[in-house]
Amino acid sequence: MSKLIITDADGKKRDFPLTKERVTIGRHNDNDIPLLNDKASSGHHAVVITILQDSFLEDLDSTNGTLVNGKQVAKHPLSNGDVIAIGRHTLKFEGEAKGEEDEFEKTMIIKPGQMGAAFNAAAAAPTAAAAASATPGGAPVAPVLGKLKVNSGPSAGKELELTKALTTLGRPGVQVAAITRRADGYYIVHVGGAGGGAKRPVVNGAEIDVQARKLNTNDVIELAGTQMTFLIVG
Repeated sequence: MSKLIITDADGKKRDFPLTKERVTIGRHNDNDIPLLNDKASSGHHAVVITILQDSFLEDLDSTNGTLVNGKQVAKHPLSNGDVIAIGRHTLKFEGEAKGEEDEFEKTMIIKPGQMGAAFNAAAAAPTAAAAASATPGGAPVAPVLGKLKVNSGPSAGKELELTKALTTLGRPGVQVAAITRRADGYYIVHVGGAGGGAKRPVVNGAEIDVQARKLNTNDVIELAGTQMTFLIVG
């Protein structure tokens, strides 16, 4: 399980396991990680979104900004050993170990023009086989296969099979979402976007909630100005 090791201005450390999909960080007491009495941090400073083995950090338009390894970031995919600086606190990210194949797959980017503007970034977590689980009786369950069909824009008609356990879609700096493949189907979750990421992807005309939303066949997704239909193909 991934975690953050939090160090305050006095050098006191504490661990925070990333057991939730969305973890907020800031000076106010209602954050998951409250940085109390740290006047250099904003009330709601940043958020860490964890999907399967992958975690993403996003600054929430904080006053003093968020640093990762000494560089200011708006959004950042976290890697093992990354050091986050928020106000007078540092938070070291410790992620789960991954094999070489996973790391290689995470570097594969769907470039603009290959699959259209909706697919400017793609990140892969463990292979689809890892998404399969077992029934209560112990029999293995074969996961269904889903795909996205682009409905609008120059790539209308294009299709993208969702064979990976995690596929990240969107335009960095504008709107980003992730679709996860689980044993009981596919889920979409908001990762980030412009202005702190307040606008979430739209499914069937309504913005999704903070939590992951399960997708059903023929659901219509609107993301980063592109409309897509989610389909189950097997």
